[in-house]
Amino acid sequence: MNSRSRKLKEVACLFLKLGTIGFGGPAAHIAMMHDEVVKRRKWMDEQRFLDMLGATYLIPGPNSTEMAIHAGFVRAGWPGLIVGGVAFILPAMLMVLLLAWAYVRFGSMPQVTWVLYGIKPVVIAIIAQALWDLGRKVVKDTTIAITGSAVIVLSLAGINEIALLIGGGLLVMLAKNAKDLNKTSLPMLSLFAMPSVPFAVAKSFSLPVLFFVFLKIGAVLYGSGYVLLAYLRADFVTRLGWLTDKQLLDAIVIGQVTPGPVLTTATFIGYILGGVKGGLLATLGIFLPSFVFVAVMSPFIPFLRKSVWAGSLLDGVNVASIGLMAVVTWQLSRSSLIDPWTVITALLSFVWLLRFKVNSTWLMAGGAFVGLLNAMLQ
Repeated sequence: MNSRSRKLKEVACLFLKLGTIGFGGPAAHIAMMHDEVVKRRKWMDEQRFLDMLGATYLIPGPNSTEMAIHAGFVRAGWPGLIVGGVAFILPAMLMVLLLAWAYVRFGSMPQVTWVLYGIKPVVIAIIAQALWDLGRKVVKDTTIAITGSAVIVLSLAGINEIALLIGGGLLVMLAKNAKDLNKTSLPMLSLFAMPSVPFAVAKSFSLPVLFFVFLKIGAVLYGSGYVLLAYLRADFVTRLGWLTDKQLLDAIVIGQVTPGPVLTTATFIGYILGGVKGGLLATLGIFLPSFVFVAVMSPFIPFLRKSVWAGSLLDGVNVASIGLMAVVTWQLSRSSLIDPWTVITALLSFVWLLRFKVNSTWLMAGGAFVGLLNAMLQ
């Protein structure tokens, strides 16, 4: 076996393992990758790893998946870039396909309903905890706080989420660099006033539309995998009418209870709408932009990090993402926090996450137990 083949095998084995055991979300994934590629295998030093991590926050896409793509490239070049990302995604995708099959076949069975009854409030708590942590890091000054508040209000009013994302980024960038601007009109600001323009208006299911909706989401997904919820609801519930809020929340639960990238929620949605072919197309659509961005943008990352304009644009995009997360959390909580049991479960889960850093997998198991207990008492 030559050196390139050996390195590709190392990349494949490592990220298949991490994709199989990677519970806990992006932060846990990145911590495990750091332990493996820096401390144990010494594929790179601390500074290189930190530079890669910074790069993932400057481009759209799921952070931990992009870290796997970056690490694969560092270890085995262009083939490693593809193998690292695919190996990290594959285990979760296969698990989600299996769960989606079971959901379609058994989803209406009482015992499944009992389990989801208890897990859904835990999902709301996990999202709220991520929102809290990310919000504290993102809201650095008054301008950013005002922008985030405006995004929440405009999103509740029905303004297009991509317009809000771009508009938030531009507003913060221009506000922070106002002294360097010429006194000329800035038509870009009109983006904030864009009407909500649907990506697709078709109501009948279509595999090409499914693919391109997920491709669009993968290309603009900033901030965190949890921001995905805002895009999913806007496209699949509100615009296309292909999913109900209940189905969307069930899809989010599946993404949470499986290891690996949270974005494999797309695999679940694709399957329940279009079978195996739909699941595979949805997965390809949402993850493909990450491979492209990592491959194309890497040479420019050092320059972007040094740019005051690019940095402030990213601040605005991030706070807009947080605003969208806040709105979708509120919307989803109305369909999952339906009685005292679910409210208490969500509150306790939030406290345990925030105060004791409990692994979300254990909370999911606890939520399932709550659902079973509630069913036994009825």
